[in-house]
Amino acid sequence: MADDDTSRNLRRRNVKRDSTVMNEEPTLSRTPEQTNSISNLMHWRKHMEHVKAELLEQMQGQLSDLLDKAIEESIHSYSRHKNRPESVNGLETSARHQKMQEHGKVFVDRRSMLDELFEINHFKTIYHMFIAILCVFIISTLAVDFIDEGRLVLEFDLLVYAFGKFSTVIYAWICMFLYTLIVPYMALCFWGSYYPSTKFHSLFTIVVGILGLTCQLCILGIYPIYTVIQGQLPPASRFIVILEQIRFMMKSYSFIRETVPKFISAKTKQDQIIELPKFSQYLYFLFCPTLIYRDSYPRNPYIRWGYVAVNFAQILGCLFYGYFILVRLCIPVFTNMSKQPFSTKTLVLTLFHATLPGTFVLLLSFFAFLHCWLNAFAEMLRFADRMFYKDWWNSTSFANYYRTWNVVVHDWLYYYIYRDFQYFLQGRCRTAAMLSVFILSAVVHEYVLTLCLGYFYPVMFCLFAIFGVVFNFMLNDKRKGPVWNIIMWTFLFIGQGIQVCLYCQEWYAQIHCPLKEKSFWELVTPRSWSCRLQV
Repeated sequence: MADDDTSRNLRRRNVKRDSTVMNEEPTLSRTPEQTNSISNLMHWRKHMEHVKAELLEQMQGQLSDLLDKAIEESIHSYSRHKNRPESVNGLETSARHQKMQEHGKVFVDRRSMLDELFEINHFKTIYHMFIAILCVFIISTLAVDFIDEGRLVLEFDLLVYAFGKFSTVIYAWICMFLYTLIVPYMALCFWGSYYPSTKFHSLFTIVVGILGLTCQLCILGIYPIYTVIQGQLPPASRFIVILEQIRFMMKSYSFIRETVPKFISAKTKQDQIIELPKFSQYLYFLFCPTLIYRDSYPRNPYIRWGYVAVNFAQILGCLFYGYFILVRLCIPVFTNMSKQPFSTKTLVLTLFHATLPGTFVLLLSFFAFLHCWLNAFAEMLRFADRMFYKDWWNSTSFANYYRTWNVVVHDWLYYYIYRDFQYFLQGRCRTAAMLSVFILSAVVHEYVLTLCLGYFYPVMFCLFAIFGVVFNFMLNDKRKGPVWNIIMWTFLFIGQGIQVCLYCQEWYAQIHCPLKEKSFWELVTPRSWSCRLQV
């Protein structure tokens, strides 16, 4: 029995030793076929890891959208359930009045899309590529200046000119801000204090409304226009004043529009008491990055000052980026164009040459304002809802592009123009409501460019009100697939090229061919149409 145990143990040791030797067999003893199969397995493993990463990225974006929609729907359903009237008298309101009283935009805690995408190395590399292009612009400008003038100093004379007379801008902004801070709030408090007790509700509301509109017209309407024209402000300074004028108008309108219906509804029901908004709530609303007034918003627990500094640094970088684009790609092409004989070939070539700088201006404007500027103020105010834009670059239709490009302005237009227009039409003409939004947007865009550039040339209006409307109905949400995304980007590139080309031509035509007499038709007729005939 002992011999049997000994022999059995010896056999086990031999088996273990043989298996160990087989496992420790060097790679050199493998056949070429085995080596190729192992290599193929390694390549296949890397390929599957890559597929896994792509699937996770796609699922993350889709799940984020689904969760946002689920949160909004749950908040809507909860609000409707909580505010459902228990008495039979509450059911007597009409269907369109119920639609009017539905909750508008719901603010939730969420990050900006680019902040999430920049955590992925692939998208971060695209950001690095744009920084590299900026470095190339700087190096090329230094090289040209050194060769032509023998100096290695960057002179940002164009930026200094564009932001000139900044003290006038600050003074105008303070006046508009103080008016928007005090007058609309005091007018609402005055109206809200006496409205429940007065017998002539409609007459009292109309009188206060007319007085408020008169003040709005004088301070936020005429005063900024007078400042930019009489003060001869340069283009960038004009942009600041006019854009702030529009922002204050939209903010004050939202404040009145969201608060007044609550008092009227409480008066009709006679069982609700609505408190006036606090001054601190209104002050916060004037600075927070939204145009929809609420008494409270979701807030972050603390401020990341490093994130604020990075965003302001990126805004400064975008300003220099725009400067180099104008200096290197636009000014050399358009400065002497009006002095040359007109030809269709030159116009077409110039138009497509302007496509590249136009696209850069579009992307820089989006990144500098809609991402960096709004996120910087949102962080300083701990404003948690950072959905200032959506993935407009993935749009396969212009309808989706208009909705996702600038969510802040789109929300204001949707809730206060489109929905209110449908309410007055009793929901019967959706197309008319949509056209009203397009016309208003086109008029405001053209108003801004006319005052800021100093001449009337309705290129933006035509592109927005005519081609924008056509593309909105032709390239609608039914268009799916990557081909339609390519078509959307192609038209977007061409549109940007048209704007840069025609506006730059008109700018230099205004310089080279000044007006001989200031008649109405001379002021509204583009100078670039006849400037070459005068040279």
